[in-house]
Amino acid sequence: MKALVALILLVQLPIHKAVPAAPPAPLGCDDPESQAAADIAVNYINGHSHHGYKFTLNRIEDIRVVPQGPNKDIIFLELDLLETTCPILSPTPLENCTVRSFAEHAVEGDCDVKMQKVDGTLSVLASKCNSHADSSEDLLKVCPDCPLLAKMNDTDVLQTVSAALNDYNSKTTESYLRLLEIGRAKIQYHPGHTIVTEFAVGATNCSAEEAKANVEACQLLPKDQSNFGFCTAVMVKHPSQDLRVDCQLYGHQVGAPDIPLLSAHWYYTSAGLAPSAVGFTNHNLGLAHNNPVASESSSSEILRSMLSAKSVKKRAVAEAAQHDKVPRPVGFVPPPPACPGRILHFDI
Repeated sequence: MKALVALILLVQLPIHKAVPAAPPAPLGCDDPESQAAADIAVNYINGHSHHGYKFTLNRIEDIRVVPQGPNKDIIFLELDLLETTCPILSPTPLENCTVRSFAEHAVEGDCDVKMQKVDGTLSVLASKCNSHADSSEDLLKVCPDCPLLAKMNDTDVLQTVSAALNDYNSKTTESYLRLLEIGRAKIQYHPGHTIVTEFAVGATNCSAEEAKANVEACQLLPKDQSNFGFCTAVMVKHPSQDLRVDCQLYGHQVGAPDIPLLSAHWYYTSAGLAPSAVGFTNHNLGLAHNNPVASESSSSEILRSMLSAKSVKKRAVAEAAQHDKVPRPVGFVPPPPACPGRILHFDI
């Protein structure tokens, strides 16, 4: 009898089903994990850029994490970057580079990055970037007297760079320097006619004295001895004439992920312009790069997945907009949006 009662009581006990674990909350653009991923992405972008200047993070526009199984995620990032004053060949660490100010006619970069996280380790699979200078109208509204970026193949710009490099080589006792590329230039017409240029240079196997005899024989030093640098020149044409040039050589650098050495990617016209820079005011961060050691096998597959991530984001934004139309209780304060993140420097 007792056994029967015990059995009845056992049958009547409530059965507790296992509750599945809740999925992790989506990452916000300002979360530490998002910032860590963005830092790795920006270093990757700078390490695979071969023209112009280093870029730094200004804001994380969006982040999306797609689980791929145990201990593996695919991460899609949309990043806003800003140009710094550090040339791409400079050994200065990015954290020590100064963001070019709004008044200097800032340049913004927009990047889509695909990453993977395996056993806690982040790596970049692919990146696609473009950059553009802030509009002249926006700059002049805030700073009517600020000079604007000039086209890098402007006649005044080319003359200033040529005169500055000739002036430096005529006075140096070190290696003869050759022009690598013009970085940027500005022309001011009032109150005086002034041209300011920035350009990258490389040391050659000739002394400045030897170059006078046969400059065509002067070649850039081989990779294991290379020595690159950067120059700034200011030419005043009116009301008086003056030329000031300052050059800094970096010394030989051993290749590092964030210091791309001179390679086949550097193609120049005789004027020191990459063909893609002719007629433009800034070097475009026109970077579309697939990591050759990434576990994903097809570059087209990577690009398709990046585009797919954007379409998913658009649908999510549309759904959120519909959700916001639902009546809310009086006094309801919606939580802050997870993305985009905060602006680290300034908006352009």
